[in-house]
Amino acid sequence: MPKKEHSELPTDPVERLAAVRHEFGEHGGVNMSIEASTTFTVMEAGTMPEIFQGRLGPDEGGCFLYGRHFNPTVYVLGRQLAAMEGAEAGYCAASGLGAISCALLGVLNQGDHVVASNTLYGGTWAMLAEFFPQKCGIETTFVDLSDESAVRSAFQERTKVLYVESMSNPTLRIANLPKLAEIAHEHGSKLIVDNTFTPLAITPIDHGADVVVHSLTKFVNGASDFIAGAVCGKEDFIGSLMDLHYGPLMILGPTMDPQMAHSISLRVPHLSLRMIEHARRAQIFAERLQEKGVTVGYPGLKEHPDHDLFRQIGRPEYGFGGLLTIDAGTSKRAEALMEDLQNSEGFGFMAVSLGYFDTLMSCSASSTSSELTDEALESAGISPGLLRMSIGYTGSLEQRWEQLLRSLKKTGVVE
Repeated sequence: MPKKEHSELPTDPVERLAAVRHEFGEHGGVNMSIEASTTFTVMEAGTMPEIFQGRLGPDEGGCFLYGRHFNPTVYVLGRQLAAMEGAEAGYCAASGLGAISCALLGVLNQGDHVVASNTLYGGTWAMLAEFFPQKCGIETTFVDLSDESAVRSAFQERTKVLYVESMSNPTLRIANLPKLAEIAHEHGSKLIVDNTFTPLAITPIDHGADVVVHSLTKFVNGASDFIAGAVCGKEDFIGSLMDLHYGPLMILGPTMDPQMAHSISLRVPHLSLRMIEHARRAQIFAERLQEKGVTVGYPGLKEHPDHDLFRQIGRPEYGFGGLLTIDAGTSKRAEALMEDLQNSEGFGFMAVSLGYFDTLMSCSASSTSSELTDEALESAGISPGLLRMSIGYTGSLEQRWEQLLRSLKKTGVVE
C-alpha cells in the first residue's frame, strides 16, 4: 500500500491511524504478514553498499538490511503509531526504557545537559539521575514543571533536551506542553514527551513536542503480555536512530521481535474503545470517591489543579485517562487496602504496570518510584500512602464500585 505523506493525514488520531492501515498480508490477508527473517536479500550486489552507506532503505528503494536495523513488520507498527501521534515516522523497541534511552541518546552527546520533570517513572529518573551521569557524562536538572521560572532558569548552555511526561507518574499532573515546547525551542532544545499514560487523549506533537515515546507495554498493548516501546518524531530523526555508526537503536540493539509487533498491531485499532472505557470508569470512581471524602487524584475532577489544562490540550472524546490515585495516609493502610481488594474482594491485582483490562494497584513510593531518593519523593509529592490504580474494565462498574467501597470501609479509609 503506498505510503501517505504526513501532510495528507487527517488531524484526528484515530482517523490518522485508519489512513495508514491496511498493510495487506503477503497473500492478500486483511492482516499484515509476519516477516520473521533476520536478514534480507538484495537482487543486485551493488545495492548492499548503498544500504550500508545509508543511501537506500525501506523508503528509498524498498531495501531492508538486517533484523536489528529495520524489520518490515516492526516498521509497519512504527508507521501506525506515528500516524496515531501525528508524527512523520516512528519505530519500535524491545521496551519502553529502550525507546526512551534511544530517543534521548539520539539527541544527546557526552557533556550535554537535560532539564526534566521532577516527577517521572522511577526507571527514567534512575537513567537521568544516576546512569547517564556515570556512564555517559550527561547531567540532568530536575524541576517542578508547574513553575515556569524554575524551568527557564534550569536551562544551561549545553541543555539539549527538555524531558517530560504528558501525565506524570504517579502524581497525574499534566504538563503544559505548548508552554514547555515554547521554552525548549527558545533555548534551542528538543521537547521529548513520554505519552504512555495518555495515548489518544493527548497528542503531544500537536502541541509542539519534537519526539514522543511510549511504553507500549501499557495501554497501547493492553494485555500485560508483551514488553515493548516506541519512538515517534521527524522522519530524519527516526532514520538517525538507525545509523550504522551512531544510531542508538542500531548500535545498542533494543530490537523488537516481529511476532510481537504483529500482535500489538492487532490491538492498536481497539485502543480508542479501551481508552474510552478506562477513562469512563475512572471518572465515575473518582467522583464517587470524592463524595465519600477520600483524598483522590484524577484530572477529570474539577478540583484537580490541571483539570482546565487537560481540557485545553486533551481530546474530550477519550476522557481524562484511566488512572487515579488514592492517598490512604500511610503505607500500612495503603497496603491493607490493596490486600483486601485483591485477596478478599477480587477487585484487581497488586501489581506494577498499567493499562491492563483488570485493575492494577501499587503503592508507588515503594514500587515504581522506589528508585527516587527520599528527597526526590518528597519533591515530587509522592507520599508513602499514595496508591496508584490503573482502572480496568472487567466486571460491571457497579460490582467493582461495591467491592472498592467495602474495602475502603474495612480498612478505615472511609467511615
